[in-house]
Amino acid sequence: MLRRLPRVLMLAAAAAMVVTTTSATAQDVKINIGLGVPPVVITTPPPLVVVPGTPVYYAPDASANLFVYKERYYTVANGVWSMAPAYAGPWAVIQIGQVPAPVVAVPIEYYKIPPGQLKKHGPPPWASQGHGKHSKKPKDK
Repeated sequence: MLRRLPRVLMLAAAAAMVVTTTSATAQDVKINIGLGVPPVVITTPPPLVVVPGTPVYYAPDASANLFVYKERYYTVANGVWSMAPAYAGPWAVIQIGQVPAPVVAVPIEYYKIPPGQLKKHGPPPWASQGHGKHSKKPKDK
């Protein structure tokens, strides 16, 4: 009987730990996959220019891809889209399906930083609702 006592105590201790340990719920679990709001910092309203043939504006002097449509600001960096109600933010990451079709269809030549290895002209491949032919962006002087 004395030989079994340490085993019994260990089993009792393990059982007590299992009973007293709280189980994790969905609200306790946090997963970070490294996607964050892009570091867009704009301190003054940027000059905007209309993308020809669209209701979308872009900011040619901004350091990032910056588009404006229906008084909302949109940017894309590394395939991650974000939206803000004002040029100064706050920025929130959104899904591609939440980006308005006219913004998605903006031709690549109006991007400050073209997304990935895309061609230099025409709409990006995700622009399934394109606006037809676009006039080319005027050359910078």
